[in-house]
Amino acid sequence: QVQLVESGGGLVQAGGSLRLSCVASGRSFSTYDLAWFRQAPGKEREFVAAINWSGGSANYADSVKGRFTISRDNAKNTAFLQMGGLKLEDTAVYYCAADEMAYVSRRYYYSDRYYNWGQGTQVTVSS
Repeated sequence: QVQLVESGGGLVQAGGSLRLSCVASGRSFSTYDLAWFRQAPGKEREFVAAINWSGGSANYADSVKGRFTISRDNAKNTAFLQMGGLKLEDTAVYYCAADEMAYVSRRYYYSDRYYNWGQGTQVTVSS
């Protein structure tokens, strides 16, 4: 088990930037693949981005490709989601998730692949 705590959310104008952080504690962070998901009011949780345990592979939803960047610092037990060019439709609660087999299973974009979740951080984009 690994415990995850997200931070960095807030209110930002369209076109602006935010950087979310996900700090992990518990079992060895560097053995986990990580992902960011988001959930807007009245909508299902959706995949945003994922990164494998080493940081050597990263994948993105089409809706954020070219605007968001996922990264990790295993020495600091932290993952990041750098968000730029924010749009109104990016408004959601953003969740960090971790699993040791997400990439091996090739299901890193499925929320049900992940068994460790943070509490979420709200991102609101205004016009």
